[in-house]
Amino acid sequence: MSELAPSKSELAHTFLRERIIDGRFGPGYRLVLAAIAKQLDISAVPVREAIRMLEAEGLVSYERNVGAMVAMTDEAEYFTTMQTLAIVEGAATGLACGLLGAADLARAREVNSRMAACLEEFDPHEFTALNREFHALLFGKCPNAHLLELVHRGWARLDVLRYSTPRFVPGRARESVAEHKQLLVLISDRASAWDVELAARAHRTATLDAFLARQSGQLTR
Repeated sequence: MSELAPSKSELAHTFLRERIIDGRFGPGYRLVLAAIAKQLDISAVPVREAIRMLEAEGLVSYERNVGAMVAMTDEAEYFTTMQTLAIVEGAATGLACGLLGAADLARAREVNSRMAACLEEFDPHEFTALNREFHALLFGKCPNAHLLELVHRGWARLDVLRYSTPRFVPGRARESVAEHKQLLVLISDRASAWDVELAARAHRTATLDAFLARQSGQLTR
């Protein structure tokens, strides 16, 4: 039996969500029903339903006399989410490292090489997607399902918050690639799970520190 085709509201939801997540529709961007419906060649009804779904996800807000707009970002929530990810993703990576084989590490090196290539003509959206793929390869074999659920929940929360550190702090991208290489060396050399966990945690914390330093610098200008 073939799968049912997505509804018009689902298509509109996907269309809008992708543009909010990757930054094409930034915080405060007005979502005009008629314009979106015309672009998608559908009526305003499914677009309105899609916007309601996005509002439930925290990606869209309504302002009186203005209408629907892309929700503003929450820096405090980003901070706590990144702090939590540093702990749970670090632990998941540590638990998974002994289960990674040569093929897994080769794939991770290949993804990191593609990230390095991205640095020449920097594309924050592609870099972020490759970064997720890289880390998923390292923590994906974690045998603790509850811990993995927390990691995935953290990544999903970052989607909602729409923060991409490479986009806001481009200089951090080159450092990330170098830290990935160091992490792969640790795993290849069969370092202890604890050492791998600490390295993965420090990598995540360094990303948060770079973002906070950038924000602090902007506030003091």
